[in-house]
Amino acid sequence: MSVKEMDSVKHVIPRTSGLKKVLKSNGCKPTLYTNSCHTHGFFEFLQYLRNEKTLCDVKLETDDGVIVCAHKVVLVSACTYFRSMFTSFAEGDKYVVNIRDIDSNILQLLIDYIYTFKIMVTEQNVMGLLPAAIFLQLDYVKGVCVKFLQKQMNTSNCLGIKEFADFYNCMELLSSSEEYIKTHFSKFVETDEFLSMSSEEVINLISRDDINVPFEEKIFECVINWVKHELDSRNDSLPKLMEHVRLSLAPEEYISKNVVDEPLIKNNLKCKDFVIEALNFHIIKKHRRITIPHTIRNSPRQTGLKFLLAMSSRFGKCDTGWYDPATKLLHRTKKMKIGFNLCALALIKDHLVFALNCNEPNLISTKMLDLSSRSLQWKPSVDMLVDRNSFGIGVLNDLIYAVGGITDLTILNAAEVFDVSVQEWRLIASMSTERMDPGVGVLNNLLYVVGGYNNGFSLKSVECYDPTLDIWTPVTQMSTSRRKHGIGILDGVMYAIGGSDQENDKRVYLKSVEAYKPITKVWSSIADMHLCRSDPRVVTFNGLLYVMGGFDGSTRLNSVEIYDPNNNTWTMELFPKCVEVIKGAVVIDMPSHLRTY
Repeated sequence: MSVKEMDSVKHVIPRTSGLKKVLKSNGCKPTLYTNSCHTHGFFEFLQYLRNEKTLCDVKLETDDGVIVCAHKVVLVSACTYFRSMFTSFAEGDKYVVNIRDIDSNILQLLIDYIYTFKIMVTEQNVMGLLPAAIFLQLDYVKGVCVKFLQKQMNTSNCLGIKEFADFYNCMELLSSSEEYIKTHFSKFVETDEFLSMSSEEVINLISRDDINVPFEEKIFECVINWVKHELDSRNDSLPKLMEHVRLSLAPEEYISKNVVDEPLIKNNLKCKDFVIEALNFHIIKKHRRITIPHTIRNSPRQTGLKFLLAMSSRFGKCDTGWYDPATKLLHRTKKMKIGFNLCALALIKDHLVFALNCNEPNLISTKMLDLSSRSLQWKPSVDMLVDRNSFGIGVLNDLIYAVGGITDLTILNAAEVFDVSVQEWRLIASMSTERMDPGVGVLNNLLYVVGGYNNGFSLKSVECYDPTLDIWTPVTQMSTSRRKHGIGILDGVMYAIGGSDQENDKRVYLKSVEAYKPITKVWSSIADMHLCRSDPRVVTFNGLLYVMGGFDGSTRLNSVEIYDPNNNTWTMELFPKCVEVIKGAVVIDMPSHLRTY
């Protein structure tokens, strides 16, 4: 259209005075509209102009002489590196700018990304894209390259990726590669990458507390293999390496058979001292009255907190497994069957887990699992004094309390306590109210028994037990009657979670939750869960409440809900494998040898 033609357009524009009156009379408010297609079309056209080398005002020249054309204003608007270059340095006035140390194909991809917001990452280009993106300060490209390499990581390339990340100071990738090596230590030390490490790198790795190693013997064996790989040049490094092998944690029999007779150890005086130290440790350990000197070589490695779960099988018996909330992986263990229908799990002294039977006839009522033992098996423990089912369990000062329940159609108020140090149960004062299916929690060295069921009704009432006085005292009742509910303790607050109630002779399943603070002695409602949950299992972990499994009135739930008290919200996750019923859960500092089960 010519200028003359454009001038003639004004003669055909209709009058708008009448329209203005209509809009005014309708009270139409000013409205902002955004054309979402404009930006996309705008950059598409800029890319077209660049490809046609139209209106381009800069040529980027790589070391191999390839020219990449662009528009300075586009580069400046999208990239911090180019913004500084063209606004603060002499390159702002230049038409040809040299870009050093970036491959021409990589530069072309990155300039295309600036115009299109799209980047294709491949195994072939990622090692060139990532350092170039770091150099040009293209954070999005850097981020997707890191994610790509994290997905590609395996035991044969993790060390190379770690060194690459360290060289380019890419901290996120460095951290994830180090974590990968720690987590997959047992497989990593079998690779050529491990054998190529320097002695300093091996020391940095094996000295860590948090490497995932099933037995300390594995550390010893990988050190010997590393030294033997280049024996002439590495033999002198053996004492420095052995200093970080926690040989005292290996079984005495293994040390005698495998370490003492190892030629590299026999021919090195310093290493023989470490062996003697380890054997002496085992001798002292047998005489418990003697204090064991504390050194790094007899300190257990930290393996991290996990949930130990008891899960019912098809026939009502229980299997044992563990759930990792960090990886969201559930592992079932075929070797650790409990053998009866479980009522609850209880953890005392950080390593003794007790499973309590739901009163199955002709079966023992209690079993114990010692997590510090290498032969992880449930073993019979001392039976309770009272046959009871549907009872509550609490742990206070490393003593297990069993309260209430039902036997021979009689609901109980009887309570008893188990002292593992003397291996016996003893009766304590009875509660004021008979209760089955109660919740039990421990706060401020008091045992709280919450709600339950009695004579056709769910209960609101609460009472607490003081072990120093052997008396029960009534406490403020809940706002809702509950039975088969979960109890969680977090930051000095007790939570009554879900459960069921009776309304007009019909059972009602609950997703409501209420919290009790001993200071105020008041129960207050908090956010509801997503689902109704009767008979869930509750644990506290990393400042959050985990509520697992349960029954919603029609379905056994295969999920976990997580409560964050900081924002009063629940999130829900599915378990990765089908679990019929979760019968018990405790948080354990997981021993390394449990990972092999």
